Amino acid sequence: MPKNSKVTQREQSHEHVTESVADLLAHEEPLDYKNSSLNVGGAAGKKVPQLEVPENDGRPAWNSKLQYILAQVGFSVGLGNVWRFPYLCQKNGGVVEPECEKSSATTYFWYRQTLNTTSTIAESGGLNVKMTLSLLVAWIIVCLAVIKGIASSGKVMYFSSLFPYVVLFCFLVRGLMLKGSVDGIAHMFTPKLEKMLEPQVWREAATQVFFALGLGFGGVIAFSSYNKIDNNCHFDAVLVSFINFFTSILATLVVFAVLGFKANIMNEKCVVENAEKILGYLNSNVLSHDLIPPHVNFSHLTTSDYAEMYGVIKAVKEGSFAQLGLDPCVLEDELNKAVQGTGLAFIAFTEAMTHFPASPFWSVMFFFMLINLGLGSMIGTMTGITTPILDAYKVQKEILTVCCCVVAFLCGLLFVQRSGNYFVTMFDDYSAGLPLTLVVILENVSVAWIYGTKSFMRDLEDMLGFRPCIIYFYLWKYVSPICLIVLISASVIEMAISPPGYNAWVQELAQERFQSYPPWALAMCFALIIVAVLPLPIVFIARHFNLMSDGSNKLSVSYRKTMMKDISNLEEQDEARFILGAKPGEAPSVPARRAYLTPGGKKPLDPNSLSPNSCYGTSYQNAAISPTTPTTPTSPITPESDS
Repeated sequence: MPKNSKVTQREQSHEHVTESVADLLAHEEPLDYKNSSLNVGGAAGKKVPQLEVPENDGRPAWNSKLQYILAQVGFSVGLGNVWRFPYLCQKNGGVVEPECEKSSATTYFWYRQTLNTTSTIAESGGLNVKMTLSLLVAWIIVCLAVIKGIASSGKVMYFSSLFPYVVLFCFLVRGLMLKGSVDGIAHMFTPKLEKMLEPQVWREAATQVFFALGLGFGGVIAFSSYNKIDNNCHFDAVLVSFINFFTSILATLVVFAVLGFKANIMNEKCVVENAEKILGYLNSNVLSHDLIPPHVNFSHLTTSDYAEMYGVIKAVKEGSFAQLGLDPCVLEDELNKAVQGTGLAFIAFTEAMTHFPASPFWSVMFFFMLINLGLGSMIGTMTGITTPILDAYKVQKEILTVCCCVVAFLCGLLFVQRSGNYFVTMFDDYSAGLPLTLVVILENVSVAWIYGTKSFMRDLEDMLGFRPCIIYFYLWKYVSPICLIVLISASVIEMAISPPGYNAWVQELAQERFQSYPPWALAMCFALIIVAVLPLPIVFIARHFNLMSDGSNKLSVSYRKTMMKDISNLEEQDEARFILGAKPGEAPSVPARRAYLTPGGKKPLDPNSLSPNSCYGTSYQNAAISPTTPTTPTSPITPESDS
């Protein structure tokens, strides 16, 4: 056997044989089957002839197995995969869903791919795995943020609070550049005066104020409790209210600009589809060519030309016009199509973004903004729950926060099942609206009538350094309670008149349809109202019978620290006076407060020169603390009559 043959080389190198059988057979010599041991009739024990493979027969070989596989793939995958297979799929069936075809791609993706919703609230459908994992991640983030406290989460607020404004401004600039955005904005500022007479409009407006400012949830009070006692809460309240209003207007401008763009696209699509119908009627002599105005060009048909042509056909074919199935294609009708609940953000706005240039980028920005807004609200709500408990009881913050977040996650599992969207509607209608209004009414009555508006005004005067304007006195004591009572009465009347129900997504029809709540769901609706209001009488009874401390002898941590700091400063000042030769019994002055400008902004106000009854007066001219008398801050919750 030649020394340089492949077989000899492998025997000498002891390498593992990796060549295929075909490679070996291609280089072996003809085998004498008569003399081979494979021959049953052959003589046993004869030596098997050795195989010799020529060194090189001049035939090229693959350098690697990968090259061979790629060559086979390149040969087998060709134009037939690109056009012939899809053509056969389209011809003999084919990825078309009736539900998607009857609605729209965005609507189908929301209800079927994202929510995978059931047709009724009675069908649970099990948990939606993707949404369950998203809920878990969200509560983990909230838990970590609340545990870290405002020292860490406050830094995150710089991004989470400012980023939505950056996105909204970007959307506004991009939206104003779209065709039809002006139509949407004009529709936004076009009032419907007849709607102003409907009580439901005012009820929804008041409810929106509650939700927008977070009134009644406890988050406002919880965040404010970390301020210093002399914080200018008057300025904060006005500023936050203005920013909230500005944000609502900005977001509405963005939405209506985009919806105006979408309405124009849908209206143009309507014109094209109905123009094709008219052409078909003209070709089949159902309609006469004399009905078409001479200046109308079907290849460049405008909405005004179609409206003119539609009016002529409707006037001539008055009796049989309904059988033609033509739509008016009015832009106003597209703008008036209301989308309820989450559908505005996840269907209407998202569908409009699909027509944007570079739509994936805008989609990522939009939904990332929604995530930031949602997490900010969740953190505020959880802070409103944990802060009062931590101030009233000696509880470890980490354990309390984790327990609250775990309970919230378990409660949230109700909303991430396939029928969870219907429970979101139920909780939004019954667990927030009416109970929230009742909580705000009780807060207003407690401060304005039980504690006393005059006492509350004096507390604000001590904190601010000036007396708030007298208009607040009448707003808190009379206007607000009356408006809230009218609001809650209108809510109860509306709930009694309108049948409780929800809009269910019917898969067979590929559209929403109103359905009444079953008996068990109706009972759950009323239970939500009772459970949300139940803590109020329970706590009242417990405190009335001294079963629970009312907290009158306790102050918040920040309040105590601020008061102790002020007392310490006063003692140091009095000690310095004594050392410098001042009279020991002389009362130390109150630390100087910052100057406040007059309404005109020309001259700073001297707090000691103003009358206590003025809108900008102060009562600090009467404050004097004796160094020999213990300084005890007045309890801010002592009731005082306004008489």
